[in-house]
Amino acid sequence: MWDFSLSKSFGLMFKTAPFVGLRLVVYFGIALAFVFITGVGAGVGWGIGAMGEADFQATSTAYGGVFGLIAASAILYFIREYILYMVKAGHIAVLVELIDGRKLPAGRAQYHHATAIVKQRFVAANVLFGVDQLIKGVIRAITGIMEGIVSLIPIPALKNLVGIFKVFLQVSVGFLDEIILAHAIRTKSENPWASAQEALVLYAQNGKHMLKNAAWLAVMMYGLTFIIFLLMLAPAAGIAYLIPGAWSAGGFVVAVIFAIAAHKALIEPLAVACMMQVYFKAIEGQTPDATWDARLTKLTKKFRKLKDKAVGWINPDPVPEPATGPKEG
Repeated sequence: MWDFSLSKSFGLMFKTAPFVGLRLVVYFGIALAFVFITGVGAGVGWGIGAMGEADFQATSTAYGGVFGLIAASAILYFIREYILYMVKAGHIAVLVELIDGRKLPAGRAQYHHATAIVKQRFVAANVLFGVDQLIKGVIRAITGIMEGIVSLIPIPALKNLVGIFKVFLQVSVGFLDEIILAHAIRTKSENPWASAQEALVLYAQNGKHMLKNAAWLAVMMYGLTFIIFLLMLAPAAGIAYLIPGAWSAGGFVVAVIFAIAAHKALIEPLAVACMMQVYFKAIEGQTPDATWDARLTKLTKKFRKLKDKAVGWINPDPVPEPATGPKEG
C-alpha cells in the first residue's frame, strides 16, 4: 500500500509538541485575525448599507466582508517569510533530527536548537525564502506540464479523472519544498541552492514512487480536513452571528478559515513527516542522475536559475555547527 508509518509520524508529532503548539498558536492566530478583519470589513459595509434599502445593505455587507478577506490575505503575504523561517523550517529541522535517531532538548529549548540548525543551513530568512520560491517555481512548471499532458489524452473517461489526478499531484509536489529543505538540513549542506538542485533531481528520478504514496496521503489528508470543516461549522456559525448584519455567508467562510488553520497546524506537518520517511528511504544510496538533471534544466528556467545560484553561492556569514543530541538507543 504505502511506504510510510502513520504511527511513527504521530510519534514524531508528539515528540515535537513544542513546535506543534507553536503552529497552533500561529495559524489559529492568523485565522482569528482573518475573522476579525473580515468582520470589520462586513461591519463597515453594513454601516454604509444602512443609508440604503435592505438589498443594498446586504450587498454592501457582503462586499465589505470580501474586502476584509482580501486585506487579511495581504497582511499574511507580508509575514509569510517569517512563518517559513521560524515555524516551518524550524519544525522540519527537529523532525529530521528525530528521523535520524537523535534526541531533542525538551520544551522551549527545541526552538533555540531548531533555529541554530536553520541558521547554519540558510544563514538568513531571505536566503531560505529565495530558495523556497525558486523551488515552488520549478514545481509549478512540472505540475503544469503533467496536467497538460493528461488533459490532452483523447480518452473521455480519463478526462473525468484529471481533477482527481491534479489533487494527487498537488499533494505529491505540495510539500516538495519542505522535503527539499529537510534534505538540505539532513545533508548539512553549506550551499542551500546546490542542495535544492540535488534534492529536486533525486525527487524526479523517484517520482513514480512518490506519487503512489502521495495518492494514499491525499485521501487521508482531505478526508481529515473535511471532517474538521464539518466540526467547525457550528462554532463558526456562532461567530458569524456576531458579525454586523449577520453576514449570510459568514458561517461557511469562518468554518473554511478554521479548517485551513487546523490543516496547516496539524495535518500538514503530519503529512510532511510521512513524505519525509518515503523520500529519505527512496533516495538512500542514490546519487543524482545526470539525465534527470538535464531534463529539468531543459524543462524550466527556474531550475536553470537555481543551478546558477548554486554555482555563484558564497556563504556570507558562516554560522557554527549547532550541537546535536546523541543517537537514541
